[in-house]
Amino acid sequence: MANIQHLLDSQPKPRLILEKIGEIAATCNKEVYVVGGVVRDLFLNRKLKEIDLMVIGDGIEFAKIIAKNMGIKKVIQFPKFSTAHIPSRPIPIEVAAAREESYNDDSRKPKEIVYTDLKGDLLRRDFTVNAMAMGLLPDQFGKLHDPYNGVKDLMAKQLVTPLDPDETFSEDPLRMMRAAYFASGLGLRIEDQCFESMKRQANRINIVSQERITTEFTKILSTSKPSVGLNILQKVGLMEFIFPEIHVMVGMDQTGEWHHKDIFQHTMQVVDNGAQLSDKMELRFAALVHDIAKPKTRRIDKLKGYTFHGHDAVGERMLNKVARRMKLSNELKDYLKKLTLLHLRPIALAKKEITDSAIRRVMVAAGEDLDDLLTLCRADITTKNPRRVKKYMGNFERVETKMKDVYERDSLKAFQSPVRGEEIMAECGLKEGRVVGLIKKAIEDAILDEKIDNTYEAAFAYFMEIKDQYIEKQ
Repeated sequence: MANIQHLLDSQPKPRLILEKIGEIAATCNKEVYVVGGVVRDLFLNRKLKEIDLMVIGDGIEFAKIIAKNMGIKKVIQFPKFSTAHIPSRPIPIEVAAAREESYNDDSRKPKEIVYTDLKGDLLRRDFTVNAMAMGLLPDQFGKLHDPYNGVKDLMAKQLVTPLDPDETFSEDPLRMMRAAYFASGLGLRIEDQCFESMKRQANRINIVSQERITTEFTKILSTSKPSVGLNILQKVGLMEFIFPEIHVMVGMDQTGEWHHKDIFQHTMQVVDNGAQLSDKMELRFAALVHDIAKPKTRRIDKLKGYTFHGHDAVGERMLNKVARRMKLSNELKDYLKKLTLLHLRPIALAKKEITDSAIRRVMVAAGEDLDDLLTLCRADITTKNPRRVKKYMGNFERVETKMKDVYERDSLKAFQSPVRGEEIMAECGLKEGRVVGLIKKAIEDAILDEKIDNTYEAAFAYFMEIKDQYIEKQ
């Protein structure tokens, strides 16, 4: 059996932690291993972000012993699974008892847990590349345990299940999404039998909680080339259940000047472009949904071909339903809605003479997300025609230059009426409410339309001029 401790040579802090855990285990006569993704990432020379331990016996008891020896007071316990989390820094530690699980057909929650040995624990894992372990006791530190040929599959860059894939995926259908994630994030190919099994069992993803599905989905978006994982979800049939609004894009032609003919493939390219331009998962999510309403708004014009009038506004409204179903945070929902609604605005500015007023309106609408909006617009250029790209980017850079100029002159990123609500209420004898908001908006619009200067004096004079017409309407 090979010794792989040399793989830790470039990661001194994790090595010290693992050696210390091995010494602790020896003093209390515990058999302990580092398992799963840790061993896989050592072979891939990836920086370890957490440590997963497997102990023969009580996982919580051993976690408490580790925490006490390391001076950590808090241990988060999961008694049902004999598992614990130690929030250590810089690397958190997970401790689990070696166990096997059995499941009901309609749930991914284990109905029965049986404590087992090392080989039995590794057998229940999702893929052979995650079914490896390394000994930590001082006399066997670094000893590799690879009963299911995980190293061989890792070197072959393929994902294979330790058990029959039908059994592996049926027990925990979320593993199918993890296959897409590993393929996208680690550049691994899903072995043919596994791929066909995923096709057969795609509908079983419905037994998984939405929170877990969304977590895995955003992990795919966070990889270096998200389209790899997203295409897998589509090809095996998972996308239809996970994100039907994206699924229906497949095969939908479009004739836009800057786009692929197929809406789905255009969207995949925009997501990948966004991934090259930003590490921000939220921006990649926005790239995925920016054309979400195109299938709903697609019409045929005799002269123009396919049109998608209003897909920005319709898409923004659709995201309310998507956010509820996927249990997205309100913050992420609002961000996606904003960028979807505005994604055509900078592009439209690039195609015509730009006024300061038009520039201001886009800047004010985007607010603090202006930079992300512009990044999304850049990602939205998917034509393979270099002449068109050069022309388009030249126009777009002109828009960015104009925005910078306007921003420097007006400081409008956080624009609001110079006349504040308290002053409007005092002057008009109003209470806080709709009328005060309408007056403030009228002042802001007057500045944006360049009817008045962006100064307090000009805004107050305009306020005094218009206030009565709003007061009379209340």
